[in-house]
Amino acid sequence: MTAEQTAPMTREVEHEITVAAPAEDVYRLLAEVENWPRLFPPSVHVDYVEKNGDEERIRIWATANGEAKNWTSRRRLDPENRRIEFAQEVSAPPVARMSGTWILEPQGGRQCRVRLLHSYRAVDDDPDGLAWIDRAVDRNSRTELAALRENVELAANSAELTLSFEDSVEIAGSAKDVYDFINEAQLWVERLPHVSGVRLTEDTPGVQKLRMDTVAKDGSTHTTESVRVCFPHRGIAYKQTTLPALMSLHTGHWRFEERGDGITDATSQHTVVVNTANITRILGPDAGVPEARAFLREALGTNSRATLGHAKAFAEARR
Repeated sequence: MTAEQTAPMTREVEHEITVAAPAEDVYRLLAEVENWPRLFPPSVHVDYVEKNGDEERIRIWATANGEAKNWTSRRRLDPENRRIEFAQEVSAPPVARMSGTWILEPQGGRQCRVRLLHSYRAVDDDPDGLAWIDRAVDRNSRTELAALRENVELAANSAELTLSFEDSVEIAGSAKDVYDFINEAQLWVERLPHVSGVRLTEDTPGVQKLRMDTVAKDGSTHTTESVRVCFPHRGIAYKQTTLPALMSLHTGHWRFEERGDGITDATSQHTVVVNTANITRILGPDAGVPEARAFLREALGTNSRATLGHAKAFAEARR
């Protein structure tokens, strides 16, 4: 990493890593921002605000130094030169300005160098704020680059480790009532039999941190922590930041679509990556990836269907 001060209280920093994948593949992965929560540990949810050719605006929700932040960025895509320039349009304090560039440089047919450049200033040029950003950028850049390498290389060789699925139910009630049930997770101990403990905080409206104790079929209790991004009354996207041992990644979302006939289609979607290091410890010496996939599909699906069932009863009682 290099760092230098190019203007009063302005930082210019660079991080890099070598990835065993073609530069074109890595560029495409970075360009498709909807996949970022699966690739980068700090990223919780990303969506498009506007797209116009190679120019786009995106909104990003991510964690930084343990805090949930969100901001809007403009990006300029340059697929020919494999560069992506970005600049935060609306930054979250203590950041006053943040911009940078992804640069993908081929190193032979199956390898590339990934460079990540950042330039930033703190609100009111506050030294403490700048130090906070220094730590966040350094931590997140190192984490993002390592995760990018791991996930790109993993995708090339182990697609079987990733599992995506969803469960849906029709509810004769409003999307608002269904949304309220899922949004009010602080009440889940009273409302959901498989939840034994909950701690919900929402320091920023619409961005929640959820710590939950869940009781499995065998009576064991699992503690998870998630960051949730809420979109009244359409849905809630989330990413687990503390995971059960059998998963190395878990992202998902709840979707609520109200039809003209007053019926709401409620869906729970999950994407998980199996943690192979813990398969035999949890499922026994003869278990492998297929058994782990089946176990996770059943365990997560069972809880989702149970939650949707209680949300259905809640919403239909208020119709």
